[in-house]
Amino acid sequence: MATDTAGRRRAGRAAAAAGPEAAGAAEVRPMRADARRNYERLLAEARTAFTEHGTDTSLEDIARRAGVGIGTLYRHFPHRTALMGAVFQGEVEALLGYARELADAPQPCTALVDWLRALITHAGTYRGLSRALMTASADESSGMARCRVPLSEAGAALLTRAQQAGAVRRGVAIGDLLQLTNGIALAAEESPDDPELADRLLTLTLRGLKPDPADRDTEA
Repeated sequence: MATDTAGRRRAGRAAAAAGPEAAGAAEVRPMRADARRNYERLLAEARTAFTEHGTDTSLEDIARRAGVGIGTLYRHFPHRTALMGAVFQGEVEALLGYARELADAPQPCTALVDWLRALITHAGTYRGLSRALMTASADESSGMARCRVPLSEAGAALLTRAQQAGAVRRGVAIGDLLQLTNGIALAAEESPDDPELADRLLTLTLRGLKPDPADRDTEA
């Protein structure tokens, strides 16, 4: 949006004027109490706005609702995906915790499917999040990369366990699975009148994960 771009430019000019030394110092200094309050208010308002209106909501609006200027928002979150990543971090922690709970589940394939289903549910919390996660897979510098990487690692552990149990064929990669789940979440987002769509698509997709009899014979 034009207002977002203008705000980013103003924040960029302010950072440039401060110089690299100031920027480096800001990275290591603990956040002041007032800055921490602004940060928390921005996160709270962004979480509400993303839930109600989607992740493409106006950043100017979020700053206004938090009672700060757009420059303050950009000092904390230099771009939209940085703000999205910070908001989604709580969801990431919940998904990582769930993956740890499933690590010793007696049925590895069921554990993997349950975790993927939870991922779809969480991705559907904020309209536009699934698309951002899909984009992050191709951009390591994205603000969403810090969400994608730990999720990939957690999912890979569950996938490997299911493969070792012979329940999932060897050629399946966690990156492909995450893209599929994000695609399913995006499809469900576009069909709000069909609440069962995500589960149907996931079930249909996962039928292709099972190894062929020929694969079992080869491994044997």
